[in-house]
Amino acid sequence: MAIAGTERMHDAAMGLDDRPLADVALVLAEAQVAAARVACIAAPAIAEASTALARTIRAGGTLHYIAAGSSGLMAAADAQELGGTFSIPASQLRIHMAGGLPTGVDMPGGTEDDTRGLEAELAGLSARDVIVAISASGTTPYTVAGAQIAKRAGAVVVGIANNPGSTLLQIADHPIELATPPEVVSGSTRMGAGTAQKIALNMLSTLMATGLGHVHDGMMVNLRADNIKLRGRAAHMVERIAGVDAATAAAALEATRGQVKPAVLVAKGQMPEAARILLRKTEGNLRAALARLT
Repeated sequence: MAIAGTERMHDAAMGLDDRPLADVALVLAEAQVAAARVACIAAPAIAEASTALARTIRAGGTLHYIAAGSSGLMAAADAQELGGTFSIPASQLRIHMAGGLPTGVDMPGGTEDDTRGLEAELAGLSARDVIVAISASGTTPYTVAGAQIAKRAGAVVVGIANNPGSTLLQIADHPIELATPPEVVSGSTRMGAGTAQKIALNMLSTLMATGLGHVHDGMMVNLRADNIKLRGRAAHMVERIAGVDAATAAAALEATRGQVKPAVLVAKGQMPEAARILLRKTEGNLRAALARLT
């Protein structure tokens, strides 16, 4: 029986524990870099999958993440950033992690084999929804079962796995293969495989936000400015995009309750309600709205 890529031995593994720690550290770092490069190969698949996510959010559907173990932690980190970074409503996001999200340092491994209750948990899935399923092996029972349930419900399945040809990738409408090299510590997929997963998830959600018009010249123009740092960032964005001074930017943000996109249009001379109407017409795309002004 062939050994899965995530379980094979790394070329530098022999005698690893007998080498100076500085040497081992370099091996670990180089392995992470090699794993990261895999995301470049997967970029076209990630870009294509992101359009399905954007379509779901725009249509009022729900984006579900499902995973177990360290893959679940990667999924949760991505999902929990989307509200603050891009103002994706919490009502349109769900995280399904085997055993539930940990509240302490314990994360039992057996939960990834337990699929009981998944049918009930995913009962509300519809064709408007997308499920992003992540599994290093591509065979995790909990994650594969969730993907199968989603397929039966007509939801779009994005599958992220590190073993080529694995079950999850075969099920997915949008398979994202991250064929990372063997782990330096065999089977410890929180390392190389996890690094590639995190990069792919970062790309996937950021490309989704770009498709929704929430990124302008590399700025997160749909952020939730709910602390001092982010309010300062919002003001800087308005100044930079609208080409106005700090006082004008501050007044525009005050008029739009801290929302950057309409504030840019207000700073350019629009009334707040007219700015919101214009953004609705351009489906939230600030660049398109600015083009209409000129």
